[in-house]
Amino acid sequence: MKKIAVINDISGFGKCSLSAALPVISAHNIQCCPLPTGVFSNQTGYDSFESADMTPYLKAFIGEWKKLNPVFDGILTGFIPNSEQGSIILGFIRDFKSENTVVAVDPIMGDDGEIYPCYDEKSIAAVKALAKCADLITPNVTELALLCSMPLGKEYSVGEIEKMCRSLGNKLIAVTGITLNENEIANAVYDGESFNLVTSVKHGGHFSGTGDIFSAYVISEYINSRDFYASVKAAASFIEKAVAATEYDPSESYVAEGIDFERFLKIV
Repeated sequence: MKKIAVINDISGFGKCSLSAALPVISAHNIQCCPLPTGVFSNQTGYDSFESADMTPYLKAFIGEWKKLNPVFDGILTGFIPNSEQGSIILGFIRDFKSENTVVAVDPIMGDDGEIYPCYDEKSIAAVKALAKCADLITPNVTELALLCSMPLGKEYSVGEIEKMCRSLGNKLIAVTGITLNENEIANAVYDGESFNLVTSVKHGGHFSGTGDIFSAYVISEYINSRDFYASVKAAASFIEKAVAATEYDPSESYVAEGIDFERFLKIV
């Protein structure tokens, strides 16, 4: 069976990170091998939470994995809380990447033109270093600007987004959360040569975890098909269906619980 190592945190409540990636990857008939970077009682979008930092245990866990000599078809990285974890993950990629391994990085650093408060210059540099060694990256527009050292807090045109993608070289890039108008959003798809858009209907609400679902879905589809555009299109369609089916309070702009994607896994 194909295998994807997913390096991310896990939450008991809140459909994000490993809690989202595990079922999505498994539904693609791929074994998800989780390497937890942190454990949360519930994700940070809730009013309170408890957490445990797994940084002190990562090297020992990775050492045990080396004894098993696994072959990974994919490696997917997500939230990195500190630069030390970034260095450890870089080492993991060096040790476990083979010629056929797809390395995907979700460069989680910010959104809506702002950097997340938990990030400093060192942790941002660590994410950038991971993105440089990736085959596939899934930034939002804010994260794309950070990767390209462009100003934050401005609206980028589709043409500017294409230019930033091309500046990152020969990588597979899916840029999420591009607002086209009040009724449509888009994902930009760059395969190292061509640049295209995948459009979706815009629904209300800002849901936690959609980026984690998207990155897990894209790498799974890509490993199974090797068609990047089709992989992004399938992921966007899956998320659009799940968002449309999720009930939410329109008075709240951020819904910590996440989207009701489980009911649609049977159609993967």
